[in-house]
Amino acid sequence: MTRLRDFLHDPAFAGIEAFSSKLWLASPTMHGEEQRWVDEAIRSNWVSTVGANINEVERQIADYVGCKHAVALSCGTAALHLATKLAGEALYGQARPDHGTLEGQKVFCSDCTFDASINPVGYEDGQAIFIDTEYDTWNMSPEALEKAFEMYPDVKLVVVAHLYGTPGKMDEICDICARHGALIVEDAAESLGAKYLLHGKWVETGAIGGYNAISFNGNKIITGSSGGMFLTDSREDADKVRKWSTQSREAAAWYQHEELGYNYRISNIVAGVVRGQIPYLEEHIAQKRAIWERYEKGLADLPVQMNPWDRDKSVPNFWLSCMTVNEEAMAPFVRGEQDELWQHESGKSSPGEILAALAAFNAEGRPIWKPMHMQPIYRTHAFVTAEGNGRGRSNAYIAGSGVDVGADIFRRGLCLPSDNKMTPEQQDTVIEIVHRCFA
Repeated sequence: MTRLRDFLHDPAFAGIEAFSSKLWLASPTMHGEEQRWVDEAIRSNWVSTVGANINEVERQIADYVGCKHAVALSCGTAALHLATKLAGEALYGQARPDHGTLEGQKVFCSDCTFDASINPVGYEDGQAIFIDTEYDTWNMSPEALEKAFEMYPDVKLVVVAHLYGTPGKMDEICDICARHGALIVEDAAESLGAKYLLHGKWVETGAIGGYNAISFNGNKIITGSSGGMFLTDSREDADKVRKWSTQSREAAAWYQHEELGYNYRISNIVAGVVRGQIPYLEEHIAQKRAIWERYEKGLADLPVQMNPWDRDKSVPNFWLSCMTVNEEAMAPFVRGEQDELWQHESGKSSPGEILAALAAFNAEGRPIWKPMHMQPIYRTHAFVTAEGNGRGRSNAYIAGSGVDVGADIFRRGLCLPSDNKMTPEQQDTVIEIVHRCFA
């Protein structure tokens, strides 16, 4: 097999010109108001981890999401870490400074996600057990989660992520966790603005779990260049996160510390950027939805499927538009740990070929998140599918389908250019490039 193809001079791509400037997967979209609040922070000399911008973004995001308290932090990972630490302390008590709150404990985690969802379990000395994905939303499988509780009945914490801005099956997941007395850390880093019909009531993602996090990273639906937020209905938990995020300083005239702390608070400058972005959240969501819908229509004649969502119970924020190639239309394609090989076959294509074609024409795509159970760092960790143990299923004498949904989506899927500044004409070109890959 080969990955060498001169797309720019290939007759199959005749008439398509490379984009004059990079067409990004998802880049920040600034509107001008961000500068106003950043300048205000500088003029007032409140440029550190206190100030009006921080107070205001906490108020506005809490109001939008529908929770009582929000704590602005340096990044979404910091929010996830402190959410996980809080849940661990609630379950197992306060840990010594040289030990994590989850030491010796297993935690059920979404498998198809970015590692920032999972790493906090390791920060707190816990052991992640990965729960397979389901095809309907590309999120945690409730069926696999139920199987995991059968196998590991002592587990009391579940970390759930909403992939690419699409809510998971949270009514089922919440019910399963409630039956087993398990707490939920909700990773809504990618899904700010997404809604879910939970037990008959529409709620925002970020307000579903007991300990919730969102991100303002540079490629998110709104951004501060960095930043994140912890969301909760508990005043006590919000106060604890504020304390931990400012090095756990006690109320003394000198520096005194009774708990382990972190330098996780957001700066008033970064919060100023977020403050200027918040009024445009709904506009960004509408733009992202239009992009997803144009892809759905423009690729409808190809043997591909767009990333799915439950149209009765959810409204995604459509952060990234993604697709999978149907199995029967997959051309030869293999991946190693850091490289891949693909071969063109008439009438078929593969994520490797499509991403290479997009790159040749100066457009950025990306593979689907590689499932956590496939990551080298976590290969010794348990993995549970709807059929049970997902490890070691290759033996010819073991019954069962051996289906690994996350690995299948990773193998056949890719993220398409989803920048909300992309014009319909530019998106038409992307759609045409994808079509030519199947020629």
